[in-house]
Amino acid sequence: MAQKQPFLDTSPKVSDEIRQTTCYMCACRCGINVHLRDGTVSYIEGNRDHPVNKGVICGKGASGIMQHYSPARLRAPMKRVGPRGSGQFEEISWGEALELATGWLGKVRKTDPKKLAFFTGRDQSQSLTGLWAMKYGTPNFAAHGGFCSVNMAAGGLYTFGGAFWEFGDPDWDYTKYFMLFGVAEDHASNPIKKGIGKIKKRGAKFVSVNPVRTGYNAVADEWVGIRPGTDALFVGALIHELFRAQQIDLDYLIRYTNSPWLVIQDPGAADHGLFARDAEGNPLVWSNEAAGFGSGKISDLSASLTGTRTLPDGRAARTVFELMAERYLGDEYAPEAVEERTGVPATQIRKIAAELAHVAFKEEVIIEREWTDAWGRKHDKLIGRPISMHAMRGISAHSNGFQTCRMIHILQILLGSIDCPGGFRYKPPYPKQTPPNLLPHGAAGDIKPEMPLGGPHLGFPHGPHHLLLDEEGGPNRLDKGFSWDAPMSAHGLMHMVINNAAEKDPYGIDVLFMYMANMAWNSSMNTPGTIDALTKTDENGDYVIPKIIYSDAYYSETVSFADLILPDTTYLERYDCISLLDRPISEPEILADSIRYPVVEPDRDVRGFQTVLIDLGARLGLPGFVDDEGAPLYPGGYPDYIVNHERKPGIGPLAGFRGKDGSDYGVGEKNPDQLKRYIENGSFWEHRIDPEHAYFRHANRGYLDWGIEKGIRLTPEATIFQLYSEPVQRFRLAAKGHGDRQPPERARERIEKHFDPLPFWYPPLEESMVDAQTFPLHAITQRPMHMYHSWGSQNAWLRQITAANRLYIHTSVGESIGAKDDDWVWLSSHQGRVKCQVRLMDGVNPHTVWTWNAIGKRRGAWGLSDDAPESNQGFLLNHLISELLPEGGGGYRYSNSDPITGQAAWFDLKVSIEKADGDARTEPFFEPVGSGSQPPSPKKVAFGAEFGSKDK
Repeated sequence: MAQKQPFLDTSPKVSDEIRQTTCYMCACRCGINVHLRDGTVSYIEGNRDHPVNKGVICGKGASGIMQHYSPARLRAPMKRVGPRGSGQFEEISWGEALELATGWLGKVRKTDPKKLAFFTGRDQSQSLTGLWAMKYGTPNFAAHGGFCSVNMAAGGLYTFGGAFWEFGDPDWDYTKYFMLFGVAEDHASNPIKKGIGKIKKRGAKFVSVNPVRTGYNAVADEWVGIRPGTDALFVGALIHELFRAQQIDLDYLIRYTNSPWLVIQDPGAADHGLFARDAEGNPLVWSNEAAGFGSGKISDLSASLTGTRTLPDGRAARTVFELMAERYLGDEYAPEAVEERTGVPATQIRKIAAELAHVAFKEEVIIEREWTDAWGRKHDKLIGRPISMHAMRGISAHSNGFQTCRMIHILQILLGSIDCPGGFRYKPPYPKQTPPNLLPHGAAGDIKPEMPLGGPHLGFPHGPHHLLLDEEGGPNRLDKGFSWDAPMSAHGLMHMVINNAAEKDPYGIDVLFMYMANMAWNSSMNTPGTIDALTKTDENGDYVIPKIIYSDAYYSETVSFADLILPDTTYLERYDCISLLDRPISEPEILADSIRYPVVEPDRDVRGFQTVLIDLGARLGLPGFVDDEGAPLYPGGYPDYIVNHERKPGIGPLAGFRGKDGSDYGVGEKNPDQLKRYIENGSFWEHRIDPEHAYFRHANRGYLDWGIEKGIRLTPEATIFQLYSEPVQRFRLAAKGHGDRQPPERARERIEKHFDPLPFWYPPLEESMVDAQTFPLHAITQRPMHMYHSWGSQNAWLRQITAANRLYIHTSVGESIGAKDDDWVWLSSHQGRVKCQVRLMDGVNPHTVWTWNAIGKRRGAWGLSDDAPESNQGFLLNHLISELLPEGGGGYRYSNSDPITGQAAWFDLKVSIEKADGDARTEPFFEPVGSGSQPPSPKKVAFGAEFGSKDK
């Protein structure tokens, strides 16, 4: 007789209610279903209808429960009553907290608004925080991008009106050859995992370019274990081979790029290297059909790509294409010339270049679909070069990252693979114009007491005339953004704010206001120096940074250094707006945005930071936050703002369900039920783009006109790819002595060298300034797929996967110092040294060591016990990274950043390694931050047992 099998309920009831919102455990912004039981979060799963993840959820997202119920959550507003760092606070009411903040901020605004520095972390509400800072009148505002991705954003936007990461995606459905550069495992983890699964199922080739072979790189068909900071050399060699073999999409270049544009050749002249233009300012090309000059704006298909032309004034001009060919066919980019420096064999470079050419031109994708280009030409099909690429921080976080990003984009454009079937695809509202038409504000004349700025802080300079300088030509921003130190710093230099404020360079401030930016630990270079800056006192014993206001949801390392704490909610307790004005969730074929809303109510005296900021704006009487009578414009806080704020008539934070009845999108009247409609729709809105508008959107007449109609474009003109960047050349001309605005003598050589209008490779700055024999190894961080920034490393469930990090070194490095797994070593840089444990591996560039980012914690923070592995065995490479480069000629020390954009150069670090006597504890070993205001760290953190008992 067959044995009876026990009944197993494979679909047990886990909740009595489901609410749908947007995940915040990383930056993917996936849709989630939050299961509630008796008002308590019991389970989180993916939302199958959501355009980003379509039901997929990762370990981070599922562990959001433990983020929400973290013992590190702040409980109430607090003011400091002991020394900074002591953690001696007293809880106060929101009334007192807001009165204190209003008093401090109001005094600064009435006297000198630039004495407020307002900087925010990875908060996804920059359209609001930027507006608030603009109305306040301070020039000192920026967010997370300056130490994360500004090279990625600026490099792409100046080149082709888009960029990697949140601006676009590979065409996962049609691509046949995918190259991934420098992407850590947590970046876009659900979309990338889904995409890699798709291409592997179809048999497309996946090539990863990364010094470390983990995560995505571990499943690649071919791994290029490149030496850090040399990606542009590798890509330049690929371009060299394409030019040499004449495997370039010339038709694409003529139609969509500035390759035929003529560049003035008059060395020493004030316009040398600029585009030759007609009387209306249009760039000139040589039209073979007309046998004369024509406008580069009209996409003349007969335009010549080669040849030196004599301009009407008698001077010579050459095409961009010819200048490119001359550069990249040079011997310095030959595969044999770069193989030693990059660590990539010449044979492998040639093979990859040949494969790219073969797939692009022999395996093209054709979709039979009619469309009309920006110049009125009708097309009956879409021709795709099925090569796609994606890149992120491993490229961006180098001091040569801007030019490297541009080099990668030029490789794609030469193959004709931008926004075509199988190539890289824009996500709406991209593409933008090139160069972008958003300009920065905050020069000396813009700053007046009790007056707003004339426009946004952050933007894209077209030349020296757009720099934000003081009356003497020095930096007018505290971080020195948009000055000669970092002229094209589109996201600011957040990593320099605290150091500059403490040194009063270029000036001191009165209030430092930060949100969700853990600058006292893993978000700063030179962590010990940053802590010293936060606690620095003058000759009277007063803090050099007089007032620090900080908002966070958790007791991070930075909390104990603040004077006033404004406690934020968790992401399940607040409204958020993932907006087309900021960081949308669009997919290539979908225009989309989303919200968060309180799926549970806070059980503590905390408020969402955005609502607090709006309240402060009203108390301060900021324009745009009060009406003509001084009454608050948004008394209902952030949800009120989301529905009723308009950036332009008919355009608000949310694009969906606009109009009185919710039937409009993009542009439309305010809808009082807009948030209700989003919640009913799963907390997101999407509009599928018409198929004839889905490709070649930089030059697709239907898409361009639709974009104007829906408020996502400012001009119906095509986006013409800028392979040669005229704004960059304008800065170089200034360094050569031309124009009204010129750099100081100390900066002339630096600007002239790095501001090349054609992308090129140069050694990372720290690498070229420290002794290679003393510090022979590169040191970088990766992020594990189950963590994001420092957020996940306080999460009890995720900590069970990784609670302490190791320094991963190549087997040959371990052999050279006699180290085996878990031995202790000293890792030293020109800045300092750390003691840590090692693990040996083969899947890493032999000249590179690496570790997981942000695992190490300081005792006393994040609700962790004093014996937590994170603070006893975990460590940060940040301790070794200086915020300033070694002293150069003349004694001036520049920030450790890209000289063009100011991007923090986290990955330029050079180190040495030696065996250490281990006593089972990492160094430097900081004293615990004071946490007396917090409950004692629990000995055990568990969740869910109560649900099990109810089911029994």
